[in-house]
Amino acid sequence: MVNFEGMEQQRSSTGGASLSPRSPSSSQPFLSVSVTDPVKLGNGVQSYISYRVITKTNFQEYQAPEKIVIRRYSDFVWLRDRLFEKYKGIFIPPLPEKSAVEKFRFSAEFIEMRRQALDVFVNRIASHHQLQQSEDLMTFLQAEEETMERLRSHEAGLFKKPSDLMQIFKDVQSKVSDVVLGKEKPVEESDAEYEKLKHYIFELENHLGEAQKHAYRLVKRHRELGQSLSDFGKAVKLLGASEGNALGKAFSELGIKSEILSVKLQKEAHQLLMSFEEPLKDYVRAVQSIKATIAERANAFRRQCELAETMKLKEINLDKLMLIRSEKVGEAEREFHELKAESEQATKTFETIVKLMNEEIGRFQEQKTLDMGIAFHEFAKGQARLANGIADAWRSLLPKLEACSSS
Repeated sequence: MVNFEGMEQQRSSTGGASLSPRSPSSSQPFLSVSVTDPVKLGNGVQSYISYRVITKTNFQEYQAPEKIVIRRYSDFVWLRDRLFEKYKGIFIPPLPEKSAVEKFRFSAEFIEMRRQALDVFVNRIASHHQLQQSEDLMTFLQAEEETMERLRSHEAGLFKKPSDLMQIFKDVQSKVSDVVLGKEKPVEESDAEYEKLKHYIFELENHLGEAQKHAYRLVKRHRELGQSLSDFGKAVKLLGASEGNALGKAFSELGIKSEILSVKLQKEAHQLLMSFEEPLKDYVRAVQSIKATIAERANAFRRQCELAETMKLKEINLDKLMLIRSEKVGEAEREFHELKAESEQATKTFETIVKLMNEEIGRFQEQKTLDMGIAFHEFAKGQARLANGIADAWRSLLPKLEACSSS
């Protein structure tokens, strides 16, 4: 699923370089994608946002070194679902959630947050060594709008969504099945490393969720403080205007300074949202994608066990028929060999998922360390910048207020 090859460029000047090469050398294979220019189309409940998706590549499989197409959110969903269905064991990057509240759905801030998240999503796919070879990705990046609309309509509801698979995961955890000739055993892996992985993912989900919740509160606090300073500044300016002397002038300057600081706080709140809260939220979504892959693994393991048990029963039945020299031996042999082939394929599928997940989790942890380091570094820099700006602003005002208080 998710190969976290870095954060989107707007999140930080250093993070974008790890995502995909925006200005690559022509001598090296590259696939660079930009999601830009969100535009609202339609009216009422039928309205939606379209995006320009710009692809630059030297991959020979692509039609041209540069291609521009128009895509909407449902096209990104189509791509995610196709990849999730076809690439079992790989962590497919998460998509930003879809706002159901009209007043937020088309706000400038929400649109920019979604554009940034969609850019990260498609570039993670484009930079993944396996996903970048996907025919569905090529279709998404090159097909005309009519083709995409036809594909979306044809395949709507055809693939299982990751959210559906979470229910499978819960069912697999709790369900028991007759596995070995009548003995009940849980149809779930007992591998120690697998248990360790699940524990890590669930713990990570809790910790990331808690951090994101407090990041949201920090953004809210900055905005509220900014609004309070703005209101205070207006009130103090009015107070200064009524005085008309040195004290009144000092009050007016205090009000002006408060309004300037209000703007600083509002800007920092937006920066905090985009470069700190959003990356945390994105990793919360990423963990959900990993859990969906865990659900697929559990489902594959259950299928493998069920087929192995059915094959044992078929084999016992075949032996009985052969002992009594039944005329049904030929049909039973055919069914047994068909089931054996299916069982071997199920085992191969499960083993492939396990192998890929082991590779993906290592990549995920490495990239998470990098991305979280960038996000927290940006957070600390922003807070230091804001604190210094506020301190300098108040400090410059102190002599004038001291002169008033000593006169």
